[in-house]
Amino acid sequence: MPQATREIKRRLKSIKSTGKITKAMELVSAVKMRKAVDHMQKSRNYAAAAWQIVSDLIINVSPAFNILLTRRKIQKIGVVLIASNRGLCGSFNAQIISAALQAVATENKQAQNKIEFEFIILGKKARDIALKYQQNIVFEFTKADLTLKAEEIFSLSKLIIDDYIANKYDKVVLVYTDYKSSLKQTPRVIQLLPIPHHKDPELGEEETLAINIGEKKEEEAEFESKYLFEPSAKNVLDKILPRLIETEIYQAVLESEASEHSARMLAMQNATEAAHDLNSDLTLAYNQARQNSITQEIAEISGAKAAMQS
Repeated sequence: MPQATREIKRRLKSIKSTGKITKAMELVSAVKMRKAVDHMQKSRNYAAAAWQIVSDLIINVSPAFNILLTRRKIQKIGVVLIASNRGLCGSFNAQIISAALQAVATENKQAQNKIEFEFIILGKKARDIALKYQQNIVFEFTKADLTLKAEEIFSLSKLIIDDYIANKYDKVVLVYTDYKSSLKQTPRVIQLLPIPHHKDPELGEEETLAINIGEKKEEEAEFESKYLFEPSAKNVLDKILPRLIETEIYQAVLESEASEHSARMLAMQNATEAAHDLNSDLTLAYNQARQNSITQEIAEISGAKAAMQS
């Protein structure tokens, strides 16, 4: 019995120590979450407004205006995957990898030909899990715990745009976790390139104005009659569309970071509560074992005294 109480005391000490660590990690994650959420919310309206402005501009634009609008026969897709550098954040990484693999499966199912996929990774955990599922990783970018400047993702966006212009990819999708609240984060897969047009509510399909080279000048004149551009519509789109891609990626990174720290804070909170519950159960078991030990000792003393008197 003394050995049992010693074992329980050892486990109690270990669990108390673990509980202190998880509580400290919970507090650190809470601080990072507040910073990440604040930063993300400040730029969310800007990102939405930028996308709306560009959407309004390109709704009547032919894909011939800019190569980033041009749709191609899909043979190769680039998948930009944003995850975390570290674990201990619940199912955060598993969900985003699952969403990416599901997107890959859906594209293959819908395609008539075999599609090749290449992963561009942001976050060490994404790399580890993608390799586990034998996905082709071509680039891996360093990810900070908190991304504070848009310049930090410029190299990633430039790589994607340059590869698409060079016809390395026929389509680029972005997979990240959308922040809803501290309790809910949703994996999302969006098309990054070619930049999607608005959908025609009557036709139910993407609205595009297919034109040939001979009609291009006429289309430009019609488009410029609706908007005032300087020096021209094509020059404006050539400048603004790459900035839109940068904004979309930057906002996705911020959303993912807010989701990651929220998920880690919740996971550490659950771990701390589990340690507290286990500590209570072990304390009760320790008291019961100690009481049984004392009762046994009293019974042994009483038995010895009775034997001596007889």
